[in-house]
Amino acid sequence: MTAEQVARAAREASNMLQTITSAQKSAVLRRIKQVLVERREQIVEANREDKEAAKKEVEAGNLSSSLFNRLDIEGKGGEKYSTLLQGVDDVDRISDPIGQVTLARKLDQDLDLYRVVCPVGVCLVIFEARPEVVVNIACLAIKSGNAAILKGGKEATRTNKALAEAIQYAISTTEAQEGQTKFPEKAVQVVSTRDEISGLLDMDRYVDLVIPRGSKSLVQYIQNNTRIPVLGHADGICSTYLDESADVKKAVHTVVDAKTSYPAACNSTETLLVHKNVVNTVFVEVAQALVRAGVRLHADERALQAIEAAGITKGDGASLVSKATDDDFGHEYTDMDLAIRVVDTIDDAIDHINALGSKHTDAIITEDRKNAEWFMRRVDAAGVYWNASTRFADGFRYGFGTEIGVSTNKTHARGPAGLEGLTIYKYYLFGNGQASGDYGVGDGKRGYMHKDIPLDGDVRNKFVI
Repeated sequence: MTAEQVARAAREASNMLQTITSAQKSAVLRRIKQVLVERREQIVEANREDKEAAKKEVEAGNLSSSLFNRLDIEGKGGEKYSTLLQGVDDVDRISDPIGQVTLARKLDQDLDLYRVVCPVGVCLVIFEARPEVVVNIACLAIKSGNAAILKGGKEATRTNKALAEAIQYAISTTEAQEGQTKFPEKAVQVVSTRDEISGLLDMDRYVDLVIPRGSKSLVQYIQNNTRIPVLGHADGICSTYLDESADVKKAVHTVVDAKTSYPAACNSTETLLVHKNVVNTVFVEVAQALVRAGVRLHADERALQAIEAAGITKGDGASLVSKATDDDFGHEYTDMDLAIRVVDTIDDAIDHINALGSKHTDAIITEDRKNAEWFMRRVDAAGVYWNASTRFADGFRYGFGTEIGVSTNKTHARGPAGLEGLTIYKYYLFGNGQASGDYGVGDGKRGYMHKDIPLDGDVRNKFVI
């Protein structure tokens, strides 16, 4: 199929999805999980083949280690695949947002206005590695009534194909009840060639939203080559700030987790900012813990002096500590590296984050509520945390079931975006033959009532099917 044929088929599927019931969506999701369980062995085997081929590319210098780390779908002891299956259940359990009323207003007698949640329409999702995205996005698209076109990276070709075939088989074998619209098989499509993507980026007539998940270069390429709205983020430059009242135990626990639990993730902390009053106390404890965990520290002059004075550079630590350069700040490592800068005030930390961060997620470690709230108000990011690891910036951890990605946009979705990132709204107006000219000032003109209608259960779910 050509790019236009794929896009047109997705638009037709999107139109059909408008009359699919919540019960049908749930039936398809349950069937998807069933097929993923049945085909687990062959999907994992396909993933192992992809990893084996990717390993050779890493050794040849053609693929980054961080991209390779994102390729695994199995996980230790099968944990990652089990989490994938759990994510399908979680999406199924979420209340269907489509048709819900978020505003109801009586403009006049027999003239009622409703703002109603509806799908975006057709979503094009382009991603690198992370083959679980195929399942995540497919399930969220189904639940939210959107059609999805998916394009994964060539490093996960076998895994993506196996997952896509499982999902499409599940959709095609889910029976519709009498009187129901058959769930459209083209609701989820997977494309494989780069040429198709170039063509699809021109299909603003059919495609409503592009969601890139991958490297900065991928996101920027898409942003610069399409007229279609783009939801996502180019960088994950997250910072953690150790305030002057930081608790050492909390600081060590959160910072080590934020850097080491998954260094390749976009919510991993890349910069540690340290108040000058704790550089020789709380900070050195954190630095020792980071070095023990194998993190390479790129420290500015004041931080480096504290590290050396604490003896951290002796022995094995010597190879893990270096003097930071300007390029280390505002840099996304996606690896076991951390840039460290000492600041004089909390405002200096905030200014640093707003200047060099990526508006993703930033955290403050402090026992001072006033400072915490000041930081959270002034830092311009999708997520601002107090005494918590930046790694919490995740749709699954937020209880969204799964996520379409993390958005640093200031549009309809920001931060970890779940179902709400795939929905917008439309206005329903119920009249009785009124014309706009009937209203105004003067003889014979009517005035508006503009009376809000309470959003009780019946009103909120008035258009849910």
